[in-house]
Amino acid sequence: MSSFDNHIQRRLSAMKNSFADREAYKAMLDSGDALIYEVYENRRPEVAGELLSGLSIVHPGRVGSEYFMTKGHYHSVRDTAEIYYCMQGEGLLLMENEAGETAVEEFSPGRVVYVLPRWAHRSINTGKEDLVTFFVYPGNAGHDYSTIDTTGFRKCVVEQNGAVTIVDNPKNNLPHTEVSFHGAGA
Repeated sequence: MSSFDNHIQRRLSAMKNSFADREAYKAMLDSGDALIYEVYENRRPEVAGELLSGLSIVHPGRVGSEYFMTKGHYHSVRDTAEIYYCMQGEGLLLMENEAGETAVEEFSPGRVVYVLPRWAHRSINTGKEDLVTFFVYPGNAGHDYSTIDTTGFRKCVVEQNGAVTIVDNPKNNLPHTEVSFHGAGA
């Protein structure tokens, strides 16, 4: 990680509105401020023509039944895309757009996932080891975390009866649509 020049750590306390189960969130926070994920970035000018890149590491764990995840965001410039390359671990990339469509892509080592412009996205670790992804996006894309922080995603990824399950987010009141799921074999 020494070749990166910016290191971001997101602890549980920074993800107050991210997890659906508020009681489980509070109980876990009361017992310590767990490190949920980290981002290592290469700093470049945040302008058109540049590509920003880095590594995202989502640690394994759950808050209640909901798996550890990134905060999730839209790009401030909505018409920008992002590419993820999974280097290690198992997980999902949960995506949705403002029209209410939801899509889920599987992360497994060697898999590339493309995030379309105008889609919010969040990485979720469903495995027992760190989920490590390499990402690239346009330098002028920016990040809009506040929309997701306010509304949440329409879906949650939880452990239910020993299986990874996608359910409606009980704290989100926006209209829901069917989920499009694409695994490594799909």
